[in-house]
Amino acid sequence: AELVHASAATCQRRIAQLRASGVLVKDVALVDRVRVGRPLTAFVTVQLVQQNTALLKMFESLMREEPDVSACYEVAGEFDFMLVVTAVSMEAFQAFTRRVFTSNNNVGNYKSLLAMNCSKFETKVPL
Repeated sequence: AELVHASAATCQRRIAQLRASGVLVKDVALVDRVRVGRPLTAFVTVQLVQQNTALLKMFESLMREEPDVSACYEVAGEFDFMLVVTAVSMEAFQAFTRRVFTSNNNVGNYKSLLAMNCSKFETKVPL
């Protein structure tokens, strides 16, 4: 409130308006994934065998339910989806890929890139 020269009540009203309009989606606390035992981060590209609205939505729904998937993007280009997956170990990541991709008949191909280091991670959006 002091920074923008407004009262606390005015700032609270503005925040409520931003939430109501959908600009502010949720309040979160950022957790250090390594300190909570999830040191492995993988970026996974997924290519589906068939793409139609129902199958795309089905895959998105499956990914929303997966606790190991922290982000799922539908992308343009060679692949259909890009995922960010965290795991407690390589063995756990392998079990995830077998359970989620190998057992899904509509997953034609997936490729994993394992993060070695994170030099920048931001959630803020420049305005």
